[in-house]
Amino acid sequence: MVKKYLHSEAISLLSRLGQLQPFSINAPMVAAASPSDGALRAIADHLVASKKELNKKVNAFLEKLKDTSEKKFTSAAEAQNSYSILKLRFNDILDQIDIFSDVISQRSEHITGAWIAGLDILASDALLPVNQKYGKTEVMCFLERGHGAAIRRTRTKLPGGDDNPVAIIQIPRERMVASGIASSLVHEVGHQGAALLNLVDSLRQEIHAKTNQVDESLKLPWSLLGKWISEIVADFWSIAHLGITATHGLMGVVSLPTYFVFRIKMDDPHPFPWIRVKLSIEFGKYLFPDEQWAQLESIWKNLYPTDKLEHSKKQIIIQLEKVTSEFVALVANHDSEALEAKKLMDIFPYKSRQPPVLRKMYTAVNKNSSVMDAWSPTFLFAVIGQARTDGRIGSNFENQLLSKYLTKWAIDRAENRGKNYCNLIKQT
Repeated sequence: MVKKYLHSEAISLLSRLGQLQPFSINAPMVAAASPSDGALRAIADHLVASKKELNKKVNAFLEKLKDTSEKKFTSAAEAQNSYSILKLRFNDILDQIDIFSDVISQRSEHITGAWIAGLDILASDALLPVNQKYGKTEVMCFLERGHGAAIRRTRTKLPGGDDNPVAIIQIPRERMVASGIASSLVHEVGHQGAALLNLVDSLRQEIHAKTNQVDESLKLPWSLLGKWISEIVADFWSIAHLGITATHGLMGVVSLPTYFVFRIKMDDPHPFPWIRVKLSIEFGKYLFPDEQWAQLESIWKNLYPTDKLEHSKKQIIIQLEKVTSEFVALVANHDSEALEAKKLMDIFPYKSRQPPVLRKMYTAVNKNSSVMDAWSPTFLFAVIGQARTDGRIGSNFENQLLSKYLTKWAIDRAENRGKNYCNLIKQT
């Protein structure tokens, strides 16, 4: 009876496993909203491999149930335990499908689906510094409620312990569509890029060495900066691509009630919001010298003055400000084996995105708007964000312009996919 029961359950598991279909035939969306071919292929290959692996194990289980030799199960409890492990693995695969399904099914939304595909392309552009070294990292974006962004990086663990085949970036829906969305998106891309270049470890080692060298009064701020470096380097990634657009976007995210902006938790890997914006401004001054940073700093300090803070928090801020300039230079000029003798800042296109250049490029747009068609996604967001900062465009026009280009990038990718397919047919 036990064998018959477990045999029936295992066959049922195989039937349900066989019903799991690839996203290419069960995810309705227009062509422009589709993820990249590489992302879909990576997910499909991963799920096919997982199904094959489980199918093989279930069939091995069925063979062992029928076995009458010494290899047979020694008891009903042992057989049940073996089957339970198979069922858990099946649930892991279902969990993984749900993760990818949540990302892909959202693309069936009218208009929004193409915008999300455009964000994929923006994210890929922001990954160029590492894609050129490690090969293309496939990225898929999706929208979620709330005001925070997040990333499930490639090669991190999915349910069941499998490596994630694509980077999945969650973007707050309330940020669609404005230049600030690029700030959140490129920050999350920065987490992926930093992981590929092992930047958190190499920077933390350098900061730790610095902490051991400084006076006792400065050890605390350097120690805190070392704890926060994962978030800081992701912010640096965003600033180096987008300039002041990144800092404006960050301010929008962390503009919270005063208590939260100054909530300092000594064991938190995230910088408290006030110092995070201050560091972003200082990175901006270092990479993109311009008087606009002083103006932005004045705005931030007026929005969140420190004069009425309790003494202990004031002291921590004073200590942090003492080392900020040196810290910013350390990060920008950081080198490591993965960077191949380059300074960290030099893997980014910041030299061609100085404020005077961005202003000049927007002036060219006024004469001929089609010049934007040739710009890379991160460059376009940097130009539009600079124009918004300078008061040359309003939020409505910004929304229209960025919506247009997110959709255009998605359509262009879909059309190129079609052309490549037609060329392949001709060749065969």
